[in-house]
Amino acid sequence: MLQLAAANLKKSKSAALFLFILMLIAGLLLNIGLTAMSVMNHFYENKVRELRDPHVSIAMNSASFKVAYGEFLASYSGVREMETEQVILLSTSTIPFYENDSGFGIRTMLLNADAARSIAPVKLIEAASTGSGEGIYVPYSWKVRNGYQLGDNLTITYRGKAYTYRITGVFESTLMGSSRLNMLKFYLPDAAYRQFTRAVGPEAQGTLMSAILSDNKQSGAVLKNYHRQFPHSNEVIIPSFWAADTETAKDGGAFIVNFISMILAAFAAVIVLVSLIVIAFRIWDSIEDGIANIGVLQAMGYTSLQIILSYVVQFSLIALAGSATGVVVSCTILPAYGQVVSTLTGLIWRGGAIAGVSLTSIATVALLVCTVALLSAARIRRLHPAVALRGGLMTHHFKRNFFPLDQTKGGLQWVHACKAMMTNGRKNLLIGSIMAAITFASVFSVVLYSNIAGDKVAFYQVLGSEMPDVGIQVQTGKDSLQLLAGIRQMTGVSKAVIMDSIIMAIQGQIVNTEISDQFEMLNNQTVYEGRYPLYDNEVAITGGLARLLGKTIGDSIKLEAGNTSYSFLITGLSQSFSAGGKGASLTLSGVHHLIPGLKEMSVNVYLKGVSKSDFIQNVKAEYGDMIWSVTNVDESQESGMQVYNSAVFAVMTIILAITVLVVVLILYLVIRTAVLKRRRELGILQAAGYTTFQLMTQVTLSIMPIAIVGIICGGVLGGLYTNVILELLLTDAGIFKVRFVVHVPLVAFLCMAIIALSFLVSLLAAYRIRKITPYCLITE
Repeated sequence: MLQLAAANLKKSKSAALFLFILMLIAGLLLNIGLTAMSVMNHFYENKVRELRDPHVSIAMNSASFKVAYGEFLASYSGVREMETEQVILLSTSTIPFYENDSGFGIRTMLLNADAARSIAPVKLIEAASTGSGEGIYVPYSWKVRNGYQLGDNLTITYRGKAYTYRITGVFESTLMGSSRLNMLKFYLPDAAYRQFTRAVGPEAQGTLMSAILSDNKQSGAVLKNYHRQFPHSNEVIIPSFWAADTETAKDGGAFIVNFISMILAAFAAVIVLVSLIVIAFRIWDSIEDGIANIGVLQAMGYTSLQIILSYVVQFSLIALAGSATGVVVSCTILPAYGQVVSTLTGLIWRGGAIAGVSLTSIATVALLVCTVALLSAARIRRLHPAVALRGGLMTHHFKRNFFPLDQTKGGLQWVHACKAMMTNGRKNLLIGSIMAAITFASVFSVVLYSNIAGDKVAFYQVLGSEMPDVGIQVQTGKDSLQLLAGIRQMTGVSKAVIMDSIIMAIQGQIVNTEISDQFEMLNNQTVYEGRYPLYDNEVAITGGLARLLGKTIGDSIKLEAGNTSYSFLITGLSQSFSAGGKGASLTLSGVHHLIPGLKEMSVNVYLKGVSKSDFIQNVKAEYGDMIWSVTNVDESQESGMQVYNSAVFAVMTIILAITVLVVVLILYLVIRTAVLKRRRELGILQAAGYTTFQLMTQVTLSIMPIAIVGIICGGVLGGLYTNVILELLLTDAGIFKVRFVVHVPLVAFLCMAIIALSFLVSLLAAYRIRKITPYCLITE
């Protein structure tokens, strides 16, 4: 059996090499995807433990802090360690995310690097000496995502005054290391910290409470009970209030990594599928070509099972060798992939290969190949030795001639190609299905990239992010409605709406509740079923929350803000990526049932016919005493999106590169096999006067119609079902409707490029016909 398998391998070395390459790619992508998803399951827990970071952090200005807040955390069941620290808390500061941008408005916390602390102690992963005492330590994300290096200058602008420091250290933070949770942490040496404290005044003095739990999964429950115990300690009552927990950080940070890993694993599945189709084709072809040899083996005493197993062993050995090599190669690539993970999460990913995952990847590929090989070779059982010795001919064994040369209209080249095409249905199925599969994957990657890196409107709709031109945060104690009325009268304002969010509780779940006076004016309508609330007793909730609570449109649900609760009627289901897909939407009048007298809310402004910079200057000049901060939203979002653009571009590049490779290998294999099978026929046609180029054209034309049909089918299916696939992948993240724009010209161009590549490769592969001559056939 092993000797038969070895002999089969020697006879088809090029086909074996082709399958080996496919298995290598499949093993490589599958192992990277599965390893990343496996590591990310416990990545944040391990990182929190490594850094001694808190599971729960709560901060507010010191004037609002009460001793009871700290006592609650210290005495809370399950809190293993708790610490309170004085910090500088800037409710809104402007920091340039990249060297040349104008700045990003975000909450900022500065800590004394020289202060003693047991929770989240300063652990620098990079440091440089400075003699001025003006150095600042920045989060690791600012190095890998924003491009800052040691020695660069960082400017923090607070209330119109700029403070510039030289970067002298880099550290990691799970909760405050990126803008994802709307808080950034920096460290200043003692002298610089004290100087900054005097500069910003007592208003910026803050208190940070940090707690480490015995069970990190209870971090969300701790915050929920905190809000219930202290209903006035929240962002609505205390504008500087901020709270976060590791479960929320994990959900947001791990999502994009898992999403990319799932795409790689899914594409690996496509490559495995292509490999299985090729293997089935090769076995069927080998049986047909070597059917007389099979009859001889049966006549010599080999059983059908032994012959079948020789094929199984042959392809299983290729699968094991290829997938194992792919896993080994992936181990060398994983550090580079880890750098991508570090860029996306803002945390160092030291994960390498995992033995269990690597073995699973190899075993999965090998098992599938073994199964398909066994099923494909099973027809040998039904093959009688006498029939095999006759070359497979039965009593009646004739195929219909669909294109008789004397009756079919059209050029002789085309008719010959059609005859060759119709004589091998399995080859047509092989080419068509593989072309459809890889074209579908290519269209998926291109549509994904064009909607994330190009026109981002659909992507922001998926995330549930509203994209005004300018966002305005109202000064404490000022009336948002009064400011809103004034802004709507300003030149260049197309529309302006109240849009803010408040943390509330719904049946024990912490939810991010958005508030607006006119939801219908929002550009991003996130409600995918039903409608937004119109009246004070209505609410829309996210589909993920509705599924979790077993609620639907028409049901009643109770919202809680502190000790106050009120029942609302569910009028719609929305989607949101934030807060783990748990969210709600209330009208301005509806939120007053829970928080009477609420005035300070943010205003979204949409412009027309005026530049953002001019409007920002005008609104500051006219309403500066009512405004806490003004943000150019487009610029801020663009800064945060660059890292995701790079990651998706890398995925698209990988998929398109592998698509090109698969097209080349598949067509080379098919045409090489076709030329070998038709060697005698092609020699006779040459003797009849056909040129090499004419025969090359015949072979190419016999393949291209099926390839074109497969490519078109793949392109159409990719355009129709990309959104469906994304909805399946994103459901767990709280996304239920994806409306990515499929640009038909872009998809058509991609399909035409694959068709052109296929035609060119087919011609080049068919060039080996030149070696077939009548003389060679006579002398063989």
